[in-house]
Amino acid sequence: MAEYTNNLRLKEIATGDESGTWGTSTNTNLELIGEALGFGTEAITTNADTHATTIADGSSDAGRAMYIKYTGTLDSECTITIGPNTMKRVHIIENGTSGSQNIIISQGSGANVTIPPGDTKAVYLDGAGSGAAVADAFASLSVVDLKVQDDLSLTSDSAVLNMGADNDVTLTHDGTTGVTIAANPITLDSAGDIVLDADGADIIFKDGGTAIAHLTNSSSDFVIETKVQDKDFIIKGDDGGSGITALTIDMSSAGAATFNNDVTAFSDKRLKTDIEPIANALQKVMAMQGVYYKRNDVENAKTQVGVLAQDMEAILPEVVMTADDDMQTKSVDYGKLTSVLIEAIKELSNDVITNRLQLEKLKQQIINGG
Repeated sequence: MAEYTNNLRLKEIATGDESGTWGTSTNTNLELIGEALGFGTEAITTNADTHATTIADGSSDAGRAMYIKYTGTLDSECTITIGPNTMKRVHIIENGTSGSQNIIISQGSGANVTIPPGDTKAVYLDGAGSGAAVADAFASLSVVDLKVQDDLSLTSDSAVLNMGADNDVTLTHDGTTGVTIAANPITLDSAGDIVLDADGADIIFKDGGTAIAHLTNSSSDFVIETKVQDKDFIIKGDDGGSGITALTIDMSSAGAATFNNDVTAFSDKRLKTDIEPIANALQKVMAMQGVYYKRNDVENAKTQVGVLAQDMEAILPEVVMTADDDMQTKSVDYGKLTSVLIEAIKELSNDVITNRLQLEKLKQQIINGG
């Protein structure tokens, strides 16, 4: 009886056998070796739950091919058992079935490999007999350079793209649409810094395709810009375990800012030099003019009260600041006016006291007859 090799099921010709005809068997074996290096297609019975692929002894069949494409229509998962279970092989297997069902590659009672519809996997059959197992040959793959022409999918819910310790990672797209990373959620976890380097100057936050905010480099000025009309810029935090809204900037009111608590500035005596009292404070206050006004750069502006920066610059330039913009827009630090008002009130109070004393003295003179 003829014997066959375990893995490829090639006919073994014993010494002295097939005298005069051994060439035929040898040629068949060579053809089967070529077949084993090639591509085969095998159809699964429609809606079958199981399918057997058995490598034939010494004759051609699709299951011998290194690359096997399974076809057919399925309405549920189908388990494909490749035999014999002593055969040790590497196969590239494509799930080319229709019906959006997985195929499960098995060889015995051991582990198996699931191939989703439309996917292709390289599998290793360990040939361990009744307990034979199938392994995903590329389940743990280490390569120096990997070039993917089209999609690269990580289909497991717990999939990890591990770049290794202390190595830089670069995702590059040569086209014009950039690189899109879609996940729910996306977690960036680095033992070092996370660097966002946008040569276009903008980092754009979107929700459902709608721009919500921009982080912008404007001539090295760092600009945070909300993009939805009349929506506020809000800073929140945690104060002793309680959530707070620390700052709200109302974009529907020309950027009016509301702080949850005090706004303070350093005023430590140890940080100050050239300290001098404010002289003629009352005179300065008397030269100021409070006005009602509306902003002409704000839509539906409300009537407000304040002072005019250009007028204040002539009286008290220390409270006026000029922006580095095209208009050189001027602003007033109203908080600094407090110190001038303090001294003005003190001057006024001193004048009141002096006048009161003089009035009292005059009153006494009148009472005393002169």
